[in-house]
Amino acid sequence: MIRLLLADDENLIRTALAALLSLEDDLEVVGQAASADEAVAMARLHRPDVAVLDLQMPGLAASSAMGGIGVVEALHKELPECTCVIVTGHGRPGYLKQALAAGARGFLPKTVSAHVFADVIRTIHAGGRYVDPELAAEAISAGDNPLTPREAEVLEYAADGAPIEQIAERASLSPGTVRNYLSSAATKLGTSNRHESVQLARTHGWI
Repeated sequence: MIRLLLADDENLIRTALAALLSLEDDLEVVGQAASADEAVAMARLHRPDVAVLDLQMPGLAASSAMGGIGVVEALHKELPECTCVIVTGHGRPGYLKQALAAGARGFLPKTVSAHVFADVIRTIHAGGRYVDPELAAEAISAGDNPLTPREAEVLEYAADGAPIEQIAERASLSPGTVRNYLSSAATKLGTSNRHESVQLARTHGWI
């Protein structure tokens, strides 16, 4: 029997997935969570074989921009025997690379069938990996993230259209340094302004 933890902040999706997976003879849902922090707590309590994690969940903000990836990082350190699979409606190349780098062994969209999903769980529990072929192709074609961590951070702060002074305060930098980071990011991304830079970086999952 493969013991599962399901974590998704959308209750309807999580409970529906739990019901579908429970129909499989060899799968047992032993815990559910609605946030990244709750997922880590439930994993510590139930010691699941596989953690099925939504990419975008609230919590663990300090460790990762994406809650699900933060959970992968935490479980990879604390419970290495628990394998992790990320499911998402936001299958961007950068997110895929971050998830795999954090230790996830599976990455697939929420559009897959319950049958495929169950097979993926069995595959990663047996020591294999599974990445949705379409997402893998997009990740390869997108290439590596050209932004430094600091450039990506400044772009994140600029995403809501905040003025330079406010971005500088958020990032604990001088306004001149913020302008330099934004200019460097635009040059690397081939964009003409920070709005375009944010859009392109988000499309690829780099911020």
